[in-house]
Amino acid sequence: MILSQLYGMKPPYTITGKILKLVASISEKIGEVNAAHLSKPPTELRKKNRIKTIHSSLEIEGNTLTIEQITAIVENRRVIGPKKDILEVKNAIVVYDYLDNLNPNSFESFCEAHGLLMNGLIESAGQLRSKSVGIVKGSEIAHIAPQSGMLKPLMNDLFDYLKNDDDLILIKSCVFHYEMEFIHPFIDGNGRMGRLWQTLILKNYHPVFEFLPIETLIKERQENYYEALGKSDNSGESTLFIEFMLEIIHESFEELLNIQNVSLENIDRINLFKSIIKEDYFSRKDYLKNFREISPATASRDLKFAFENGMVEKIGDKNSTRYKFK
Repeated sequence: MILSQLYGMKPPYTITGKILKLVASISEKIGEVNAAHLSKPPTELRKKNRIKTIHSSLEIEGNTLTIEQITAIVENRRVIGPKKDILEVKNAIVVYDYLDNLNPNSFESFCEAHGLLMNGLIESAGQLRSKSVGIVKGSEIAHIAPQSGMLKPLMNDLFDYLKNDDDLILIKSCVFHYEMEFIHPFIDGNGRMGRLWQTLILKNYHPVFEFLPIETLIKERQENYYEALGKSDNSGESTLFIEFMLEIIHESFEELLNIQNVSLENIDRINLFKSIIKEDYFSRKDYLKNFREISPATASRDLKFAFENGMVEKIGDKNSTRYKFK
């Protein structure tokens, strides 16, 4: 596997019937999310899912802080706990808040994210490791990572695959996650980087992925997660890991869509419409077309709120009024 990557070949995996079925079902779920205006879920739900994501990803790595403590840190309240654990949470908050500035196809962005995530935790934050490492499970060495001299070409090949291969992004995000874990480019923080970067790759594909409880489900099935990594190592290809991660993604969509009676607030509708319309001018009629369940009066109140709070500019008057997001 390593030599195939080193010489620029595609990472090995097989597209199974199970993978195709999961991809098709996830694509259907994305359609349901769009129809339910959940591309950007309500603000409070987004906040809760972000906190759960940080808690789960760090708990997998041994962090001891509770969801309540992480919530307090997010809200800038004082927390008593191990300094290292608190710093890990603060760093994770910084990285997740910085997602819009990261390019999923850029190795430089990847290293920048690691630098933010591991800032103050290791001396080599943001830098490839300079020594060999083995992954120990119990009393046995479960995986010997590639030598440090191979890391840059391996990661360049992996990003080249991510940018240029024709396979579906759902599949490529899983392959990247697995191969990055296998390469183990950093001395520490590889697990959380693998999960973070898959989220970033998928977020670029559809905004809802930023807010799905993917890492929470991985934490709940942590043994299966490591088992899928190990079995893929043993088989010499990432097929089993792709199947596992697509199952997790599918399940996370079901969790989101199972939320009953989700009612969007005006700010949620405004932000969602901004992500759709971007910098184009639009009318109240355009806004209503996207939110058929609200009345013209509600649409007018939304747009008045957006204008008064400096979110949009407007030109014209009455029926000829046009709006544009700033």
